[in-house]
Amino acid sequence: MRRNVNEITGSRRMRRNRRFDWSRRLVQENTVTVDDLILPIFLIEGNNKREPIASMPGVERLTVDLAVQAAKEAASLGIPAIATFANIPIEKRDETGSEVLNPDGVINEATRAIKSEVPQMGIITDVALDPFTSHGHDGILRGDTIANDETVELVSKAAVVQAQAGADIIAPSEMMDGRIGAIRDALDDAGFEDVAIMSYAAKYASAFYGPYREAVSTKDLLKGDKKTYYVSPANSDEALHECQLDLEEGADMLIIKPGMPYLDIIRRVKDEFSVPTFAYQVSGEYSMIMAGVEKGFLDEDRAIMESMLAFKRAGCDGVMTYFAPKIAKLLADGWKI
Repeated sequence: MRRNVNEITGSRRMRRNRRFDWSRRLVQENTVTVDDLILPIFLIEGNNKREPIASMPGVERLTVDLAVQAAKEAASLGIPAIATFANIPIEKRDETGSEVLNPDGVINEATRAIKSEVPQMGIITDVALDPFTSHGHDGILRGDTIANDETVELVSKAAVVQAQAGADIIAPSEMMDGRIGAIRDALDDAGFEDVAIMSYAAKYASAFYGPYREAVSTKDLLKGDKKTYYVSPANSDEALHECQLDLEEGADMLIIKPGMPYLDIIRRVKDEFSVPTFAYQVSGEYSMIMAGVEKGFLDEDRAIMESMLAFKRAGCDGVMTYFAPKIAKLLADGWKI
């Protein structure tokens, strides 16, 4: 005999809490706020110039003066922090990425300019060498090998230069062994004990970085791949080991990169360490959503906000995302799921 619904469910009806907008709001487990957002900005040299990035519709490279304006807009929307990335002329790139040490380089120039005009904005800078090397790798290339310790020495010096320019957080993403401890020591020795480290602790050898490499003009420079120093997409435990080591060396916060393909890693990291944990919704994730929107396959607002809820549900304290201004405006307009 077929049972009726009451016999199957007993007294529990899950739809009761979903019946009204107000009840759905009362029981919603995760929320997105403007405080969750970090805006990445691509920088170029010059003045009053912007360059569209073909694979990232809506995202542009900006000169420092325009980056200041972007930071002002972000601040007006309540976004708490930005992260800057450089695209420098090819003639300034060399085998060791030495331009990263230039105190007047575009990253440091932008930091000083933004801090002068928007002092309340948090500024996050990266010491990875890929925007500065002639071969597109994140470290110093010797033959076919990335020189770990030589790279660590250089990025530690770069961290001090960036702190001197006014960076609030150093976010090393080059995945060299021992770099967090070395950077922490270098910052402390230079009197920057209060500058935090947000470690790209689990950065995967992912296919989703392609548009970023166009944005910083390393796509055609890269020799080989980065599998010898990024985490394999097949591995989960290894990511936790990386996070543990970075925390032991002095990291204050952790980033998992990419974001949505690695929600399981975010969840494991948050559960294991209970420290501030962030995702980078990388260029490929952005471009996939925008391609779906442009084709008419996705509702732009819903797709963006659902992706943000996925990060929050997985345990993220915040997300580095190119959608940050869009999300902030949607929230200001009262967006709800």
